[in-house]
Amino acid sequence: MQVIDIPEPGGPEALRPAQHPVPEPGEEQVLIRVYAAGVNRADLKQRAGDYPMPADAGTVPGLEVAGIIQAVGAKVSRWRKGDRVCALLIGGGYAQYCVAPAGQVLPIPENLDFIQAAALPETVFTVWCALFEQAGLQPGETVLIHGGASGIGSTAIQMAAALGSSVIATARNPERCALCRDLGASLAIPYQTHDFVEEVLAYTKGKGCEVVLDMVGAAYAGRNLRALSSGGRLCFIAGDSGPEAAFNIREIMLKRLWITGSTLRHRTEADKERIRDLLESRIWPLLAQGRIRPIVDKVFDLNDAAKAHHALEQGQVAGKAVLRVSG
Repeated sequence: MQVIDIPEPGGPEALRPAQHPVPEPGEEQVLIRVYAAGVNRADLKQRAGDYPMPADAGTVPGLEVAGIIQAVGAKVSRWRKGDRVCALLIGGGYAQYCVAPAGQVLPIPENLDFIQAAALPETVFTVWCALFEQAGLQPGETVLIHGGASGIGSTAIQMAAALGSSVIATARNPERCALCRDLGASLAIPYQTHDFVEEVLAYTKGKGCEVVLDMVGAAYAGRNLRALSSGGRLCFIAGDSGPEAAFNIREIMLKRLWITGSTLRHRTEADKERIRDLLESRIWPLLAQGRIRPIVDKVFDLNDAAKAHHALEQGQVAGKAVLRVSG
């Protein structure tokens, strides 16, 4: 089968087409013929050699796919050959075939195609873990979501709004702010020209928001605290501006703030299966109803994976970029 491999770390040109054997599913795995694979910032960091990889992840990137099951392991009971599915992976999605743990596989809603479905697993798993479990977002609370026009941000806005929270989002420019409002944000702040702290405090009449979901890291750390209400929760899911942040400890104490973070790739398969079950019961019905939808901005052929990485690095993607693999 054809794959896109990373023989050595580097820029987008480090992504190289290669031929690998079609993998065999283990007892609790399924083999998927990949029709589409999502592209994520974690893939970019893996390619650059700037990601703490799990030991068994391999060198082929790709954390989410959609396709058709070709074979199932001996202990797999739910899935059958021919099922249309999407799946969360530890890696290996930039390929014509991949294996996935059966507990990380979800059915594709009938109203979605393979391209749309490939944009789901990594984002919905990440948002659920960070926003609803780590940060404990509740209906009626207000959440500030940075990077609202990103793949994670566009999904987080929709999930938070659909489950009853008020959403404030930041985005690069007025056009991307319009996308955030279309997805359910009550307020969208163009961060290049407006101070998000001032905007949040004005919107909440000085109270601040209960939760901040941040992927920026160091550059926003202190300002996030000022945007939070008493007892507020700040959850980091990335540190794109740097991993080391400075906080005003007195502000944390006086406002009784919680600072936490979340990653997905290093969680156990059992934990991912637990999350899969929650997503299927809570989020999949909303997808079927059209109340949440994957936002796919750009589609590239598998051989053009380097172009997809370049577009994501240059900020040219609003929502998700997806690789078309088969069909």
